[in-house]
Amino acid sequence: MNPIIKGMRDLTNRKPWADWTLKEQDNRLKFLFVATLGCIGDLAWRVQREGHQVRYWIDAKEQQDVCDGFVPKVKGSWKDQIEWADVIVFDDEKFGKDADKLRKAGKLVVGGSTYTDKLELDRDFGQDEMDAAGIKTVHREKFDDYGAAIAYVKKNPARYVLKPSGEVQDVKELLYVGKEDDGSDTVEVLQRYKKSWGSKIKEFVLQDFVAGVEVAIGAFFNGTEFVTPLNINFEHKKMFPGDLGPSTGEMGTTMFCPDSSPIFDATLKRMGTRLARASYVGYIDINCIVNETGIYPLEFTSRFGYPHISIWMEGIKNPYGEMLHELASGSLRELKTKDEFLIGVVIAVPPFPFPNPDTWDKFTKGSTAQFEVDPEKVDWIHLGEMKLVNDEWMLAGEQGYALIITASGESMREARKKVYARVEKVKIPNMFYRNDIGERWTKDIDRLTIWGYL
Repeated sequence: MNPIIKGMRDLTNRKPWADWTLKEQDNRLKFLFVATLGCIGDLAWRVQREGHQVRYWIDAKEQQDVCDGFVPKVKGSWKDQIEWADVIVFDDEKFGKDADKLRKAGKLVVGGSTYTDKLELDRDFGQDEMDAAGIKTVHREKFDDYGAAIAYVKKNPARYVLKPSGEVQDVKELLYVGKEDDGSDTVEVLQRYKKSWGSKIKEFVLQDFVAGVEVAIGAFFNGTEFVTPLNINFEHKKMFPGDLGPSTGEMGTTMFCPDSSPIFDATLKRMGTRLARASYVGYIDINCIVNETGIYPLEFTSRFGYPHISIWMEGIKNPYGEMLHELASGSLRELKTKDEFLIGVVIAVPPFPFPNPDTWDKFTKGSTAQFEVDPEKVDWIHLGEMKLVNDEWMLAGEQGYALIITASGESMREARKKVYARVEKVKIPNMFYRNDIGERWTKDIDRLTIWGYL
């Protein structure tokens, strides 16, 4: 076995998800999925295919048609469905207060808490919590005044990472990683943001730039403790191969699932007491820069990530409904996972990653996906913003986040070969994707191993 994944679990021969039928389910449960955008539909659809009842509510107006035809949708308020649901699943960091209230009322809830919402939404608070937990952090300065920030950079010339805070921090295209050692490009970006985004970016952070391998460490938390195995993943955030172009959030990811990790011990593990105090139930990770001098955590994601959860499902052998129910009830201690490396590739269409109704109408609206396989009989085609119309998979949602294609293998070379062979079986007008997901794997793994982190 590859020493990197030594100790990973392979405890069951779980059937492909499409083979689970109602007769094989001991307990059919009712799941309510509550979302801001239409990203969690893939998980909801798979839970439904296992025989459970599912209802799905989406807040964003332009996303209302996502997953139509795949899962039943809720019209009106999701709160009207609370009594109906056995398990409520939130997929965003904006429902923490509701989640806290429901848990106190005795409902089974996955996702969200007031505390973990703040960890992600308020980057400065998240860094303060890391400091308080004894986690080594990168020096940063918080600003609410562009003039003061520009003066700071000029007085302290260096490379900086500019991170908007608050309501726009999820707009990944606004994060800027400085290139110039004198900070001149950061000053230019600050001046441009003041002019074009000043009314929306009211607070932001300037973080010292640290070179190294970007890696995230994550795990499910069951309300009192972390669930093993862990998830170590490497995101490919830029739009074009070679890590060129604007940040998109994520164009693809590679990952593996060890039982333990020095990176986990130095970062996320130290947050366990705080997460338990907040009764958090869900997935959480910390994105880090790692080099020969140490591990430098950057920020939290305290929710399901996309396409992360779809790629993670490639490796999870538990029935998903059972997993969510046990997680919400606090009884899940260990996942059953493949003893393999995992990879996922995002297939996108215009206007991704810049939402634009005119571009959507001109290039994508009404487009359908064609497959060389039956998409409902394989487990590697994952829903993005799709809907089912007259048995055809049609683009929905107006943002262009179409599908996620996944694969696994005993080596990353094998996983890459599989996933790109599968991508070739999908045809959508104007589709695009990165063809280099996983290419930097060997280099990153070698460096982390040499530095003693694997």
